[in-house]
Amino acid sequence: MWKRNLLASLAAATVMGSVLTACGDGGKQASGAADANAPLELSIMTILLSPNPPANDNIIKQAIEKATNSKMNIQWVSANSYTDKLNVTLASGDIPDLVYIDDPFSANFRNMVNQGAFWDLTPYIKDYPNLSSKISETAWTLSKMQDGKNYGIPRPRPAEADRFFIIRKDWLDNLGLKPPTTTDELYNVLKAFKEKDPDKNGKNDTIPFTATVNPTDMYDLQAIEGAFTGANGNWKLVDGKMQFTSFLPEEKQALQYIKKLYDEKLIPEDFASMKISQAKDQFKAGQAGMRIDKAGTMNDFVPAIQKIQPSMKPTDFYPLTSINGYNPKGPGFAGILAIPKKVPEDKMKRILKLVDTWMNDDVFNIQQFGIEGRDYTVKDGQKVLDTQKLAEDGGPDFNQIVYVADPYASSTKNYFPKEANDLYKQIQDERAKSSVADISIGLYSPTAMQYLPELLKDVQDMKIKVILGRESMDAWDQFVEKMKNDPNVVKMAQEMTDAYQKRNAVK
Repeated sequence: MWKRNLLASLAAATVMGSVLTACGDGGKQASGAADANAPLELSIMTILLSPNPPANDNIIKQAIEKATNSKMNIQWVSANSYTDKLNVTLASGDIPDLVYIDDPFSANFRNMVNQGAFWDLTPYIKDYPNLSSKISETAWTLSKMQDGKNYGIPRPRPAEADRFFIIRKDWLDNLGLKPPTTTDELYNVLKAFKEKDPDKNGKNDTIPFTATVNPTDMYDLQAIEGAFTGANGNWKLVDGKMQFTSFLPEEKQALQYIKKLYDEKLIPEDFASMKISQAKDQFKAGQAGMRIDKAGTMNDFVPAIQKIQPSMKPTDFYPLTSINGYNPKGPGFAGILAIPKKVPEDKMKRILKLVDTWMNDDVFNIQQFGIEGRDYTVKDGQKVLDTQKLAEDGGPDFNQIVYVADPYASSTKNYFPKEANDLYKQIQDERAKSSVADISIGLYSPTAMQYLPELLKDVQDMKIKVILGRESMDAWDQFVEKMKNDPNVVKMAQEMTDAYQKRNAVK
């Protein structure tokens, strides 16, 4: 932590110098880019998830450069050291023309944005059709900075079909039950999974809902909390004000509900200490009737279960649409691509054009499939991919620069059976009608930066104690009343409200 704080300080101390330096050499760069038809020369820094980076003369890189009329000097940095390397680079002022910011809400990046070190891209995005249409509105909204502006291009991820309840449909069928849509129905299903031998093995050995928690939130149990509060995350907008969700009246109802599940052994007795891997193993072993996950993880579980219960079908790995009309939506992005202000405006526009062009299907397919005859062949009109060769050629690595997210990627896979993909698409489309995003993502509150981690830990500890019966519901009420009136919590809520209103005032 001290290391990152030091780096953040260095960044703040040197950023004005880097901005002034940029002003000094901007004209030189602009004059060098006078020929708009010449290849765009740019430097890029991005994260590397594979062991070895693509070479500078990589065949896929060359094909993308030809398609985008560019010449890219790419600095690949291992994921293990990316954040530290990024902080050093930002502090130095020698920032590449296009840089991947893994956490756009870090104090370091915020400070540099405040100092004017990066381009505000908000006025320009409308001029680039792929940036406008192939990156979700959710991603653009939730990646805004505290002034309501976008200082980078969100690296898109599917927003819909985030982690939610996955239930054993064959267990429901065995008991003549329908997929639950309310918390009351969900309780009845889990109780039946406990008492009525849903796997028909003649034993009382089932785990209705394999759930875990982690040190800072309720993890799997947040889905139940959301079904009561209607909120995704730690904050909810109520009557125009941001309120901490754990202090809402509905949270007490959720806590009472979860305690009931625990008391009746509908969730594991050791859920508070159980590892995620243990919960997965329970489901893979065919012991559990429900878990929290994405439909797209189907192959992680179904083949293992089929070894024990061969009659299970892929579509028995069944995503619930909503509970009490609620299901969570993801943020729709993972980091951003930012352009430093030292880059002249005309070159900045050409970089936006490069990214926009790169998102065209014919260009993006270069890294998705590689080169015909080398990374894939065509059989019966379909591309047959050599995934190993494509990985050797670095195709997936270029996803860390420009990516186009399949909106159904969290639900479907090209290797799933058609009936599973059809089902998962249908359910995702239904979920999209009521999905809720975490609207607090990216909101800036200095007080929250300082006090929220401690508050989350205290709240989590109290919830666990109440569920386990070590504290009473009256004790919960007293705890909430005390914390609601804590000056830091009051100030935090006001700052979050101000940040939300400011962000949403800018269009």
